[in-house]
Amino acid sequence: MSMFNTGDILETIEMFTQENLDVRTVTMGISLLDCIDPDPARACEKVYRKITARAGKLVPTVDAIAAEYGIPIINKRISVTPIAMLLGACPDADPVDFAKALDAAGKAVGVNFVGGYTALVHKGFSAGDKRLIASIPRALAQTDIVCSSVNIGATKAGLNMDAVKMMGQAIRKTAEMTADRQCIGAAKLVVFCNAPEDNPFMAGAFHGAGEPDCEIHVGVSGPGAVRAALARLPKDAPIDEVASLVKRTAFKITRVGQLVANLVSRELGVPAGIIDLSLAPTPAIGDSVANILEEMGLAQCGCCGTTACLALLNDAVKKGGVMASNHVGGLSGAFIPVSEDAGMIHAAETGCLTIEKLEAMTAVCSVGIDMVIIPGDTPASVISGLIADEAAIGMVNSKTTAVRIIPAPGKQVGDMVEFGGLLGSAPVMPCHTGSAEEFVARGGRIPAPMHSLKN
Repeated sequence: MSMFNTGDILETIEMFTQENLDVRTVTMGISLLDCIDPDPARACEKVYRKITARAGKLVPTVDAIAAEYGIPIINKRISVTPIAMLLGACPDADPVDFAKALDAAGKAVGVNFVGGYTALVHKGFSAGDKRLIASIPRALAQTDIVCSSVNIGATKAGLNMDAVKMMGQAIRKTAEMTADRQCIGAAKLVVFCNAPEDNPFMAGAFHGAGEPDCEIHVGVSGPGAVRAALARLPKDAPIDEVASLVKRTAFKITRVGQLVANLVSRELGVPAGIIDLSLAPTPAIGDSVANILEEMGLAQCGCCGTTACLALLNDAVKKGGVMASNHVGGLSGAFIPVSEDAGMIHAAETGCLTIEKLEAMTAVCSVGIDMVIIPGDTPASVISGLIADEAAIGMVNSKTTAVRIIPAPGKQVGDMVEFGGLLGSAPVMPCHTGSAEEFVARGGRIPAPMHSLKN
């Protein structure tokens, strides 16, 4: 007996053609640990050769699979070992040379982005970390497809407040150095607490030290498909029926990702890693996480009830996904990037969605304050305070949280900033400007919470 039926096949086709379902990314993770060299020039050459050798066939292989199976696969990406790990061996190197090597290699193989200009400093700084963080503004200003991330906290380690201070300054400077390109550098920079080592989504993807030499991760998106399924549900259906429907839809979406991962893995001879089922919105109408929440019964995303609806959505997506794949990982849940979600853009424009409400929502969703634009004159210490708040939510709740925020020079509250493409556009949102300078300047490390002691 066939495991498929005509109804399931037709429903999946409709998800692709009418509801914006796509495989958002196929990301190849590549270890660069064998590229470590005390000679910076040799190290950069090894990085370039390793990436181009491993990923040389990635784009044509994925494109061929997309054409054969009729599955839209939007992005092809690469994540690499945190570059700070390579910098420790060559103390005289300019870290930006490594960023340029990543950029050149990524362009040579035709991928959209390369992630891994990264430092993991949740418990302190090792050789290379501070130099990499200090170089982030230059690196993102002098490259096109390189993405950067810094993990400043973890449930087991606490929060590195020295790194929090540095990242507030780095974000502000990165935005200023790329102001002529709509501050695109800050849109490619994310600060994490509890960063996953197998995340296929940018800007936070990197290839963790515990990962194999090379592997394939797949990130599947489908907020449009979930919203369409809920639109067919009676408006007076009990909320547990809403959760059940989201789970069934997430299961089907995840199976598509698993199929793509298996096919790419087989064709390239590279192990399949994880499936990241994250409802990642786009600016396209109907492909919005905010619209899903509104379909549950909210007048507008950001009103009272939003956090509860998002908690239900995030939980149901995870439950449906884990039944469809043995290896669900990465971030897996619901993303709430303001500039990339048409419903959230509208809610921010009307004032219904605020940064304070977004912060509450991040306690129950996959990531954090994401693609939020604030006035360009916001002090670096305020940005650091926001990072600390968001990281504290992740640390205490044993979950990943992140901040990807864009202080837009010359822009004030209500002005629009246009990024284009998947990054979309958004209004500049008001941000509390009460000083956190003295708090941020203390430095040190916020201790890990009591419940982190689980051994």
